[in-house]
Amino acid sequence: MTTSTHPAQAERKIDAESQDYQVPQQDEGKLKNWYIGSIDQGTTSTRFLIFNGLGVPVASHQIEFKQMYPHSGWMEQDPREIVESVYTCIEEATKSFTEMGNSTDDIKAIGITSQRETTILWDHDTGAPLYNAIAWPDTRTQAIVRELKAKNGADKLQDICGLPLSTYPSALKLTWLFRNVGEVRKTYDAGRLMFGTIDTWLLYNLNGGKDRNLHITDSTNASRTMFVNLHTLEYSPEVLDFFELDPKKIILPKIVPCSDAEAFGSIATGTLKGRKITGCLGDQSAALVGQLGFEPGMAKNTYGTGCFLLYNVGEKPVMSTHGLLATVAYNFGGKRKPVYALEGSIAVAGSAVKYVVNNLKFVESSDKISDCAATVEDNGGCYFVTAFSGLFAPYWIDDAQGTMFGITQYTQQGHIARAAMEATCFQTKAILDAMEKDSGHKLTELAVDGGMTDSDLCMQTQADIINIPVDRPIMRETTALGAAIVAGFAVDVWKEFEELKEINKEDRTIFKPQISQEDSCKMYSRWTKAVRMSKGWLDSDTGNQSQ
Repeated sequence: MTTSTHPAQAERKIDAESQDYQVPQQDEGKLKNWYIGSIDQGTTSTRFLIFNGLGVPVASHQIEFKQMYPHSGWMEQDPREIVESVYTCIEEATKSFTEMGNSTDDIKAIGITSQRETTILWDHDTGAPLYNAIAWPDTRTQAIVRELKAKNGADKLQDICGLPLSTYPSALKLTWLFRNVGEVRKTYDAGRLMFGTIDTWLLYNLNGGKDRNLHITDSTNASRTMFVNLHTLEYSPEVLDFFELDPKKIILPKIVPCSDAEAFGSIATGTLKGRKITGCLGDQSAALVGQLGFEPGMAKNTYGTGCFLLYNVGEKPVMSTHGLLATVAYNFGGKRKPVYALEGSIAVAGSAVKYVVNNLKFVESSDKISDCAATVEDNGGCYFVTAFSGLFAPYWIDDAQGTMFGITQYTQQGHIARAAMEATCFQTKAILDAMEKDSGHKLTELAVDGGMTDSDLCMQTQADIINIPVDRPIMRETTALGAAIVAGFAVDVWKEFEELKEINKEDRTIFKPQISQEDSCKMYSRWTKAVRMSKGWLDSDTGNQSQ
């Protein structure tokens, strides 16, 4: 992974050389026959992959699960279906693995990575969820956000937890559930309310639910709730008080490092019964680990349902003054200190492609969107601000809605398809600009992964818009690989980051800018004008469209 030049990075290199550091020798034959299972529970699908010790996936299974949209801006998921999807993927991938002549005994451990912020509440005594999972892109809390921004102490929250008051974090979803679901308040008053993000819910259920009652999370997922002091990685009494939560009534998961041989328990049933779960981290942190972004100044951009750019800032959190989030990048525990990141979060990326497919019906499937976009030479002056959940970083405009500008009689399907892909590329440019201002360093290359990176056209467009090369690996499952890596470290498949340096490095594709910086700036200037014009489409009190 190519990086910006970061002072801490240079210091580390000099220090390593002065100590005549030697990379541990590895037995490649042994690594080929050591396997790590990886649960990758995403926003729209679940998958289970089995990697060997060289970081190569040898078996996998993926299934999509139902998304529910009860009202405009709402997005829910069935907590039980999510658990069932994980078990199904484990069984099917393991079946393929054993049919190759392998033994499940060779699977040393399991890692978990999952969508972040998505919130589930359940009853301690029954283990039953009290409401559907409220997914991270859900915007029903817009009015609550505005209300809380005016509350005393609101201006101090981001300095504590690294996140702004927005519809994004788990804390706001919990507030809505308290106010609108009677059973939630009743269970809270009785002291039985269990809170968790997807990782906590999966670990609870994979360990047998209320029988074992394992209630745990890792520091990367915990840092996305707003409840955690980013400096201490413990729950903040000030933040809990701001949200009027009594820690004696709500049961919050224990926070542990991402890599641990015991803390996450083991799978209670099925083909891999008894197999230890030794790693857990949020999906975007997992992608940074999977891209081997272990040095300050390294960054990655993941193009999934949303798009998320993480920039490693080292062992101290950096609080953004330009619209980015401060978050935990990863925390391997032991003698290693937690590592932090600046993050730029784009709510809508691959979901904009799905909108073109499912709602506008321009093409039959998402993988055909590039073909549609390639029928025209450029966007034809069409700009699509894909603010389906407002606009996240670096804008944080919660009253924006999806808007399309520059449509004329000349506009064709290809122009709109291209504009949908370009929207993510433009927002990535805005995030990179903000990151440069916050960090004082400019990236020289951007490492990418995720579904949208399959499109050569999209990646070339990205390189043109940000005016630096884009580096795409041939093996795109970097999120699942990151979960496998943290799990593998806990059971000594690997012991040092240097042992990973050759993983997923072969046959990478570099997309270099092919347009002038002047033309790139002109395109971006039109995009920023479109963003300004997308504001104010929602009523400030109700979150409904202004009339």
